Amino acid sequence: MFFNKNDNQGDPAVLLPLLPLRDIIVFPHMVVPLFVGREKSIHALEHAMNGTKEVVFAAQKKAKINDPSPDEIFEVGTAGTIVQLLRLPDGTVKVLVEGKRRVAIRRFVSNETFFLCEVENIQEVTEPSLETAALMRSIHSSFDNYLRLNKRIPAEVLLNVQAIEDPSKLADSVAIHLHSIKLHQRQAILETLDVCKRLEQVFQLLTAEIEILQVEKKIRSRVKRQ
Repeated sequence: MFFNKNDNQGDPAVLLPLLPLRDIIVFPHMVVPLFVGREKSIHALEHAMNGTKEVVFAAQKKAKINDPSPDEIFEVGTAGTIVQLLRLPDGTVKVLVEGKRRVAIRRFVSNETFFLCEVENIQEVTEPSLETAALMRSIHSSFDNYLRLNKRIPAEVLLNVQAIEDPSKLADSVAIHLHSIKLHQRQAILETLDVCKRLEQVFQLLTAEIEILQVEKKIRSRVKRQ
């Protein structure tokens, strides 16, 4: 774990419904559609819609488990809001959510209808430095290269990312678009509160992705020639 549970003793805890997620991490600044079918999760969304529309999104440690216990859910998640909710004919719910801030789950409150938990905001460590500035410049440049190799990402994404000047938001926004990294790598990025270290993590993953895409491009070219 990358945070100290005693770091934010002055930060008041709030009680929020929780949505356990399979194979996806919702980051701050991220707007994402989710399809929700589990009864507990639908009740959590309904509770949120009747109140502040705020929900905690936290990933399950094992995606295959249908009814996870609190111990099977990561302790760091993202508090976010419901932007839009649509009930589908088959009983599932399509919901558009926006991540807002990192939170630590302090405890689960007994509730049989849905997951209800007490959370606290966890503060990031942001120290302006030459290293941070250099990493941001490297990420901006490499992300341009990444999009040239990965045609599945819309071109306008580059303009959005290039305009980001906040180091924390840049790290999270680039991580969102690294589609082939594993869940535990995404969770590690979410849990890394030192923004400079998070930028370094993302830059390493981005560089590895570019290398793989370059090799794939060479293989396709060789096969085409043959």
